[in-house]
Amino acid sequence: MTTVERVLAPNPSMYTGAGTNTYIISSEDECVIVDPGPVIESHRAAIVRAVRHLQPRAVMVTHTHSDHAPLANPLSMSLGIPALGYAAGPEFDPDGTLGDGDTVAFGRVRAEVVFTPGHTDDHVCFAVGDLLFTGDHIMGGSTVVIDDLAAYLTSLRRLQDADWARLYPGHGPEITDAGQLIQEYIDHRLDRERQIMGALGQGAASVGAIVEIVYADVDDSLHPVAAHSVAAHLRKLAGDGVVGFAGRAYDHGEPGLWDEPVRRLA
Repeated sequence: MTTVERVLAPNPSMYTGAGTNTYIISSEDECVIVDPGPVIESHRAAIVRAVRHLQPRAVMVTHTHSDHAPLANPLSMSLGIPALGYAAGPEFDPDGTLGDGDTVAFGRVRAEVVFTPGHTDDHVCFAVGDLLFTGDHIMGGSTVVIDDLAAYLTSLRRLQDADWARLYPGHGPEITDAGQLIQEYIDHRLDRERQIMGALGQGAASVGAIVEIVYADVDDSLHPVAAHSVAAHLRKLAGDGVVGFAGRAYDHGEPGLWDEPVRRLA
């Protein structure tokens, strides 16, 4: 039997919702820890309490964003277990790397790595039987900020092939209607693509102009995040040969992104 316990990190924000979900996945008397989150002493202590009657085997991260990975190395050192992830990143230096299809054994089960780039280029999910731990690839109650839309859609469609009983996201509540939600995520992105093409048809000639049309009903404070999402769509559309776009990747809200020019080709 596999047991899942969530330990919520105390890092609520506009981007993290109520906070980062850290998961303790156990089988028999062994466990792995997924996405320990930021370095917050009270959260580290809460994780240690949660595993006090178990034998931890690894700390694993879905990706190296600052709300998911930085506590992995300190926690692994204090527990005497390896920190594992797809690649090194800011504030994360894995003791071992995990590629697509690799497994980590604990108790009577294995956590299998499923490579799911899109939100970031180093993102993975972890499958334990019919349970999937999705990090920021799929989140409970919201959509996801993405870097590479083409890769993201491919990763979503890959997950449609399995019959997941539950998804455990990096933020928000667990998800029981996995197939329906994955399809909604795909439909949302394709609908947004149509809206962006419509904005170009109305004469929008920059990322910012597209945001002001497509996200007209969204609070202005969220427009920098929207611009990042629009740019990800435009990079895909440029790859499809339907728009002209420089394809530069910017951090959220970087001023240059707003004025990045774009033109419709088809």
